Amino acid sequence: MAILDLAQLDSNKIYSYADYLTWQFEERVELLRGYIAKMSPAPNLKHQRIIVRLMLKIGNFLEDKKCQVFVAPFDVRLPISNDLGVSKKYKKQVATLGDGKIMTVVQPDVCVICDENKLDERGCIGAPDLIVEVLSPGNTKREMKDKFEIYQEAGVEEYWLVEPNDEFILVYTLQEGVYIGSSPYMSGDILKSKAVAGFELLVSEVF
Repeated sequence: MAILDLAQLDSNKIYSYADYLTWQFEERVELLRGYIAKMSPAPNLKHQRIIVRLMLKIGNFLEDKKCQVFVAPFDVRLPISNDLGVSKKYKKQVATLGDGKIMTVVQPDVCVICDENKLDERGCIGAPDLIVEVLSPGNTKREMKDKFEIYQEAGVEEYWLVEPNDEFILVYTLQEGVYIGSSPYMSGDILKSKAVAGFELLVSEVF
């Protein structure tokens, strides 16, 4: 049966990426460990400006480099060890996974991918090197907890959380499989990425 409306889906049911590909409704959703997560409505003006500024800053820096920057909507499929009892060995074999085995699909606001083997016509399979999420009232809990845990487990090397109202950025860097957080980067600070070697961001230019 064709799924033409989000209301046809059971929010308590676990779905796979294979299911996700068959959905034909306009609403944007993500899959977090198989559960549907509705995405926030269209970003407000400030949120959108931050995303565009980050994309331009990172994109200009990456010109003529092997890493590439992408913005939502852009599907990132993350095989993680808890999905269907899958072992961590899958992290080395993500390209061989069938769509029915992938239970987590996210659309980060901004992401950087340096391994072109992770890219295909449907987006990215495997962990990006850097993910940036811009917080909004509708997504704060998901970004702060659920996605934090997923990105950590999936092996995303660096994760930024951008707070548009108080104008600061939190940076988490993966060390031995665990995220280590920084002090907030505020206006006037220079953020130096570890995942994207050589990239520096003057925080005030984002807000």
